[in-house]
Amino acid sequence: MKMLSMLTLLAVALVALPAGAQLPPSTSLEGFGLKIFRVESALYPFVQVYFRTFDQNMMPLVNLNELNIGIMVKGRSYDLAKKQYMVQSIRNREEATRTVLVIDCSKTMAGPPFTEALRAMVRYIDSKRKQDQVAIIAVNDATPGYEVVSNFERDKEALGRRLADVQCDGNTTRLFDAIAAAMQMCGMVSQGGTQTSDAEYIVSSSIVVFSDGKDEGSSLSREELNSRITSLKIPIPIYSLAYTKVEPQYLKNLEALSKNSFGIYYALGESLDKMQRCVEEIQNILQNDYVVTLRAYLPVDGESHALKVGLEYPSRSGKMTYQGAEFEAIEPPPVKQILDAQAKIAQVLQPLPDNNPYLQNPNVPAAPAETPAAAPAAPPK
Repeated sequence: MKMLSMLTLLAVALVALPAGAQLPPSTSLEGFGLKIFRVESALYPFVQVYFRTFDQNMMPLVNLNELNIGIMVKGRSYDLAKKQYMVQSIRNREEATRTVLVIDCSKTMAGPPFTEALRAMVRYIDSKRKQDQVAIIAVNDATPGYEVVSNFERDKEALGRRLADVQCDGNTTRLFDAIAAAMQMCGMVSQGGTQTSDAEYIVSSSIVVFSDGKDEGSSLSREELNSRITSLKIPIPIYSLAYTKVEPQYLKNLEALSKNSFGIYYALGESLDKMQRCVEEIQNILQNDYVVTLRAYLPVDGESHALKVGLEYPSRSGKMTYQGAEFEAIEPPPVKQILDAQAKIAQVLQPLPDNNPYLQNPNVPAAPAETPAAAPAAPPK
C-alpha cells in the first residue's frame, strides 16, 4: 500500500488554474531553458511532467502558467484552448524534495568559515517546507572519509540537534568520496520514501556542498565523479558554496562538479556573509519547479511514447524551446486510491467528446484522432 499512498499525492490541490496575465518582458533575456527531471505515468491517462526552468544566470522563471507551456505528444501539439493540460508550481503542492548537505570538516576550515557554514546550513533547514527532507554528511577522518550525521529527516529540530554535534577536526578531506556517497543516497530514494506517509513522494534530489574544494585521498577522481554525474538518468544538481582562506586553486573542483550536474557554483572566496543568502536562493530554486499535468488520448499499449514540453518566455513572444521525454501508456490497477486520484484530476481536465486534444495546423494534413485509453471506473463503494 506504500506505493498507493504516494500516488494520491499526484492529484492533491488540483483546482482549475486560470491562465495568468502575460508576463512583462525581461530586461535580460539573453537565454532561458528547461530541464525535465521526472515523468510520472502512474495515473494514466493522466501524465505528470516535473521540470525546472532557468535563465542565463540559472535562476528560475517565476509565475509560469499554461500560456508559457506547450505540449506535444508523438509530434502533435496540444490545443491550449481545449484545456487538456495545466501547470502548477511545486511550491504550493505536497510532493517533497530531498537535499544532502555536505560540510567539509577539515581543520583548514576551522574558525569563521566553518561557523558560517553551520549557520547557513541551519538557515537552509529553517527555510525548507515541512514535507521536504534533509540529510547531513560531514567530511572527516571516519573510515570511508565521511560520516552520515543524519539520514533524510523532515523534523527541523532533530536536524538541528544532530548538526550541533558536528566538529571541525578532520586531518584529511576525501571530498569526492563524500559527494559520491551523497549521490548514492539520493539515487537510492529517488522512487519514494522510506515510510508510508503521504508526504513521502519525492520529486527531486539535490546536494549542497560547503567546502574549499581540496580533495585528499579519495578513491574517486574528479573525472570519475563527473562521469557518474553525466550518466545519471535523473539529474542530481550540486550547489557548491566555495570558500577558502589559503588555497583558491582547489575551488575549480567544486566549479566543475556544479556546472556538470546542472547546479550552481557560488564563488564566495572569503565573503562568508553571503552564505545565508546563497542557501535561501537554492531553496527558492527548488521550490520554483513546475509540474504540467496532461490528459493523454493514446490507447493503453504498455509502450513508451514521445512527449515534448515547450517553454515560451515571455508568453506570446514567439521565443520557444522544447525538451523531449517519454511516458508509458499503461493501465493502473483499479483500486480506490488510484481511482480517487484520477477523479480529482478529471474534475479539471475533463475528457473531450471527440477525443482530440490537438491543435490543427491548416498547413498540415489532418490525422485521425487516437483511440483513447479506457475511462477510469467509478471508485468502489
